Amino acid sequence: MTIELGFLTSFVVTFMLMFCRLGTMLMLMPALGEASLPTRYRLTLALALTYIMAPIGQPLYPDTVLSSFPALLLMIFGEIAIGLFVGASVRLVTFALQTAGAMIANQMGLAFALGGDITASGMQGAIIGNFLSMLGTVLIFATNLHYLAIAAMHDSFTLFPPGDLVAIEDVSSHGVALIGQMFSIAVRLSAPFMVVGLVFYFGMGLLNKLMPQLQIFFIAMPVNIMIGLFLLLAVLSTMMGWYLTQVEAVFQPFIVQ
Repeated sequence: MTIELGFLTSFVVTFMLMFCRLGTMLMLMPALGEASLPTRYRLTLALALTYIMAPIGQPLYPDTVLSSFPALLLMIFGEIAIGLFVGASVRLVTFALQTAGAMIANQMGLAFALGGDITASGMQGAIIGNFLSMLGTVLIFATNLHYLAIAAMHDSFTLFPPGDLVAIEDVSSHGVALIGQMFSIAVRLSAPFMVVGLVFYFGMGLLNKLMPQLQIFFIAMPVNIMIGLFLLLAVLSTMMGWYLTQVEAVFQPFIVQ
């Protein structure tokens, strides 16, 4: 009895190519690719997803992938580029929370309160932004939006067939639009605090003109923080609910309807 093992070479190569694409996406995906997760867990998840999607993705790879080493190398870079494009596009929307948190903290007078952000490799950030980032990650899992990340990985083989290069013009235009959308989301999330802060400081300035002997700074700081915390408590559920709709909207272009 003879067992042919020639197919293993093709299987291993296509599996590696799929892993280049899916692993790069997973590294950048919100919730699933957070830097706070141990590397071995993320690596295991990437290998598991590659194994599960192998029956779907492997037949799509051209037979000429093993024809030459330059062709294989070009295919590897192409798969990594697709993974970076999809993953970074989705990841940009999560930066909006940190940006909004920094704007809110600055308006509340808490910009000096810094802490490690577990969603950004422990980098220092405004404590309000860190809180919103952690809450956003929890809500993505709680509302099952992480399934959209897996769906985007699966459908990427349909939207970006292996061997096809992504148009640079499309990548550039989509990236610019997403960056603009990220800042738009951040400003909208922090808008209530900016409006209330503007009114508050206008009132403090008017009070200072009416009562010059009053020590406005010592009164304004704690009152401003208290008003900001009460406002955050009042609008937090609405803010995060709207933010989750934006996360879902960012996933939609990468999911086959």
